[in-house]
This record gives sequence, structure tokens and C-alpha cells, in this order.
Amino acid sequence: MVDVFRMPDVGEGLTEAEIVAWQVAPGDTVTVNQILLEIETAKAVVELPSPYAGTVHELLASPGDTVNVGEPIIAIETGSGSAPPAPAAPATGGAKIGEAGADGRIATLVGYGPRPGSATRRPRPGRRGAPVAAAEEASAQVGLSAAAATAPTLDQPDPRVPRSAPASPPDPARESSLVPLAKPPVRKLAKDLGVDLRELTGSGPGGVITREDVLAAAAPSVAESSTAPSTVPTALPADPHAGSAGGERREPIRGVRKATAAAMVQSAFTAPHVTEFLTVDVTETMALRERLRGSRAFADVKLTPLAFVAKAVCLAARRTPAVNASWDEAAGEIVYYDRVQLGIAAATPRGLMVPKIRDADRLDLHGLAVALGTLTETARAGRTTPADLTGGTITITNVGVFGVDSGTPILNPGEAAILAVGSIKPAPWVVDGELAVRTVCRLALSFDHRLVDGEQGSRFLADVGALLEDPATAMLW
Repeated sequence: MVDVFRMPDVGEGLTEAEIVAWQVAPGDTVTVNQILLEIETAKAVVELPSPYAGTVHELLASPGDTVNVGEPIIAIETGSGSAPPAPAAPATGGAKIGEAGADGRIATLVGYGPRPGSATRRPRPGRRGAPVAAAEEASAQVGLSAAAATAPTLDQPDPRVPRSAPASPPDPARESSLVPLAKPPVRKLAKDLGVDLRELTGSGPGGVITREDVLAAAAPSVAESSTAPSTVPTALPADPHAGSAGGERREPIRGVRKATAAAMVQSAFTAPHVTEFLTVDVTETMALRERLRGSRAFADVKLTPLAFVAKAVCLAARRTPAVNASWDEAAGEIVYYDRVQLGIAAATPRGLMVPKIRDADRLDLHGLAVALGTLTETARAGRTTPADLTGGTITITNVGVFGVDSGTPILNPGEAAILAVGSIKPAPWVVDGELAVRTVCRLALSFDHRLVDGEQGSRFLADVGALLEDPATAMLW
């Protein structure tokens, strides 16, 4: 029989995902929990494991397609004419991953997704083939299970009748349409340069296409376009959208960019923002950093100034609990958190992400430095999980790495405060009545004025500044 694996709900209420790359092809043998494909949600890139063991019969979605939760993405032959015994029902429902349970909800990797029809989804012409659409229509009319309804439409016999003929061989045309393996930044580069990954042979380990492969493929086309004689007619229709000096490039608003835009608009027009600024002499903190970098205790970790800022934020939050809280409009309550779930804004190839350091207030300086290194590396590789992007209580954004002195950051929805850290650089400073050159940094704190008043916000910012100006202050708290 043929089992159909449907797009699961990977959590946090996401209703769709984009197919990034397939790791299997028709005819391949797969095992349970083997990675089938990579998908990109509004929060991260996620690898989907197989819920079935068998042979890949057909890929029902192509790289680049945006698929709704619950829609079929792959068909896998799991038997020779008889249905396999049903697995033990999990405590949360009783259905296998990707199939509908008794209540009509789709079993997913992390629980259960929305009931069919419960989410409003925009139409996507051409996303699904006629066989799959017909299968869903038949399922709705006769009330068959998802697997039984889709199997006949995939040119398969009724699962209750034994088969005597082997499955049809893989379709060469479909196999040739598979996109070779490439990391997301490389895939984006190829898209920007107009390079078709299907025409490249990867030089990386296991045939993975590298950035150099894409640039090499793009170089001849660029040279050709610059030397070839122009064949464009002398008179072209006026394009009202084209600039006077060149063309334009358009990209769909989706994925991380779409989620970030929605979150920022919600935050800006929901929470009343207040921003305060403080310039701090961090000469002593930078001197302490240099001493610790040469010590044995920190020989195995990259100790950045951000680690000191993170530690100062955690210590200062104990003295001003309002900055580590959230506003619950529905309940009419302010929620104060015992632990600090520290968000760190990170620029990645997919846009801005804010992964979290869990229970950051329980970590010492070394632990924070290790967590920051792991968090940054994972985010830049595009491997941050959706769970790591949610549940934050306060955030730090380091604009100083771009040479920026300050800014007015926008709160992450549900959080009470966000601290922007500017560039750390030498500047003239008055010390004991005399002008001197010191290492300074400008801090900017935005907070939700519904639950953090001016006195609380000012005290918190002053405490962070005091700890960075004289790290020994922590000994007094």
C-alpha cells in the first residue's frame, strides 16, 4: 500500500512552509526517522523525518513550493498489498504523523495541528496536482481515511487487494527536476544570480553545491551579457514600475521576513514605546575582558563584550523585575517571570532572528559566552529551531557590530524591554575633572510603558551602565 505523508505542524501555530530541498528521490528506500526533506517556515529551517519505512513512490511537492499544513508532500510504498499493523497510539491522539486522528486533527511532530478548515488560507494555483486534489475531494465525500483516499489516485490498487505487479519505475523526468543539495545561503545566492542549481555539479562533500560553484556558473553569463551585442529593440513600451537608470528585482514577502514584519507592526502599534539613552565608560570592563581572555578558564571560549552586557542585564533585571515581565491583555494581568529567557537579535542570511538563551540568569560569565557562541553559529547556519525563537522575556540587540552608535529598538511582541548596544570605541571623556581618552559605549533601552514606568526603566538602564563601568559593582549586589 501507499502511505501519504502530509505537511506536519512544526509548532507555534505556523500554517504553511516552503519546500527547500528533498533528500530523497522516487525509488529510494527510506527508514523511519530518516530525513526526507528540508522546509523553511516563518521562523527557521526544519528537517522532516519519515514516519514510514518503505520505498519512495512519488514526491508531491517541488523545491520552492509553499505547502499548507495537512497537504500531501510525499507518497511512500510501505507494504505489498496489506496495511501494516497500526502502531501504538500516542498519548496525545492515536494517529500517525501526518494522518488525521479521530477528532479530525493532523498528528504532527510536536502535537496536533489545526482542524481541517479551521485556518484561513489563500489559494495557491498550481501548487497541487490534479491527482492529489481529486484524492482530497474523494476523502471529503465518502469519509475515507487520508491514506485510503489518496492511494487509488496515485495509480495504486486498492490496499485491501494483494498486488501481483511491482510498482512502476521512477519517472526520469521527475528525478531530473530534483534540486541538488545546497545550503540555504548558497540557494539564495543562486536565485539572486539567476543560476539553475539543477545544471550544476556540486564540488562539496557528498556532491553539495558550494558558493564557489554558483559564482563560477554565474561568471560566464555575466561576461557574455557584457560582451554580446545588444538585440533589444530600439523602442520598448514604457514600464511605469521601472526606474529611469535601471531595472528592479522583486521577491515574495514570506518566511522570516514576513514574520518579522508582522511582529514589528504588532509591537509598534500595541505597546507604547519609551526609549532612554545612556553613554557609559566601559574601559574597566574591556580591561577585565583582556585579562580573562588570557586566563586558563576562558581559553576554550570566545569572550565578546556582548557576554558582559548579557551578564549585566541578568543582574540588573533582579533589581527591576518589571523589565522581565509581559502584559497579558486578555487576562488583565502583568506576568512576572522568575527566570530570564534572554533573546539575542542575530542577523542571518534569512533575515533578523532572535534566538533565546534559556535561563540566562543562572549562567555565569563563561556559560553566557559559550551560549552566545553556540547561538550565533546555529543562527547563521540557518539551523535555529522554532522552539529556540519563542518564549523570550527580554532582548539584547547589538547594533555596535555594524559601527552604529545607537538606535531606538522596537520591542519583541510580549516582552517588556529591549536593550540596544552601540559601538565600543575610544572617545574623549572627563575623568576626575580632566579630559582623557576612554573606551565608551552608548546604550539605548526601549520599554513598554504600560508595565515599566520611567523610574523603573531609568533604574534598570543605570544599573546596567554601572556594572559595565565598574564590574566590581556586582560584588555589592
